[in-house]
Amino acid sequence: MTPSTAFATDFIDFIEASPSSYHAAAEVAHRLDGAGYVRREETEPWDASPGGHYVVRGGAVVAWWVPAEASGFRIVGSHTDSPGFVLKPQGDLTSHGWNQAGVEVYGGPVLASWLDRELALAGRIVLADGTEQLVDTGPVLRIPHLAVHLDRSVNTSLTLDRQRHMQPVFAVGDPTVEILDVIADAATGVAPEDIVGHDLITVDTQRGRVFGARSDFIAAGRMDNLTSVFASLDALAAVGDDATDIAVLAAFDHEEVGSSTAEGACGPLLETVLRRTATALGADADGVHAMFARSTCVSADAAHSVHPNHPEKHDPVNAPVMNAGPVLKVNASRRYATDGRTTALWRQACREAGVPCQVFAGNNDVPCGSTIGPLTATRLGVPTVDVGVPLLSMHSAREMAGVDDLRWFRDALAAYWS
Repeated sequence: MTPSTAFATDFIDFIEASPSSYHAAAEVAHRLDGAGYVRREETEPWDASPGGHYVVRGGAVVAWWVPAEASGFRIVGSHTDSPGFVLKPQGDLTSHGWNQAGVEVYGGPVLASWLDRELALAGRIVLADGTEQLVDTGPVLRIPHLAVHLDRSVNTSLTLDRQRHMQPVFAVGDPTVEILDVIADAATGVAPEDIVGHDLITVDTQRGRVFGARSDFIAAGRMDNLTSVFASLDALAAVGDDATDIAVLAAFDHEEVGSSTAEGACGPLLETVLRRTATALGADADGVHAMFARSTCVSADAAHSVHPNHPEKHDPVNAPVMNAGPVLKVNASRRYATDGRTTALWRQACREAGVPCQVFAGNNDVPCGSTIGPLTATRLGVPTVDVGVPLLSMHSAREMAGVDDLRWFRDALAAYWS
């Protein structure tokens, strides 16, 4: 097994442990515990002693390593959430004897990719006594495709209505079973009536796989953006005292729906951690601003590999290829935060890590997505660069990446921090 394949295998285990953003934050916390980091509570006095610390807020987690001496912050931002379908508050539908889960589209999934897959509901439930549990139902849902015999145009003009066509089935012929029964069965010591709130999303239950003629590729769900969460987590755990500034990992929630939440990049979570850490180290108000001015940020999110069947969707020159290195993302309208100075910062990290670097700039006729990069740069005033691992099938239920790119990305992030 090559080093890249071994790293990809560990990544697949991480994906399996992270069916929702809440599970992802918990898995990051679990791995940080194993690396000697200490969990801090936001309601308690702040600790910025040398070593590793982290906080969890819902589906978001921020970790930071304090070296013996530091003058600023080096931040790597990513996000834990992925597109899918969220269970509605009243989650039961019936149609012609079928029991269906009432769901709402979350983010921008490729709708057709979710058909004919065995799906779970995963996330958190809130109980009447105020406690919370993480749950994963396992394969209980399916959104069945209409047979070609009933729609002869299915291969030429498929149109899916988000309300009528995307409600999954979970039972038939039993009007007494409800979706909360299924969720309670997946919890520990919980009756359906105990559940007073939930944040649950669909997840494809097929395990990720390494594949290809030379085992060069990974296929799995949620790689946008668990590729960045995992690579930055593994890099942070290896940095330790090599850090020349305070190394910060910020894995936000709700990026796929705009980030405007208490756990999202538009919220105060990251800024609060930075300010409290700087203050605990003895900085006054002016000193905090000085530390921000000496800081930088890497916005780590998935990038687009050139698609061999749709090359016209890409720029003819600035089109990354899978397994040719992590991608520097640039956009003239600043949908990405990259500029000339932060380009140099990222290229230096790649050189020091011995890692190849590619560039993505969009086709002028194809709209460009965005990331947490511009949001973080605007909120903090910190120079930011947008980078990521190139994917195919982004926002599909099952995406594709290169095994070398993921390991190289981890190495480049470690070099940035050290």
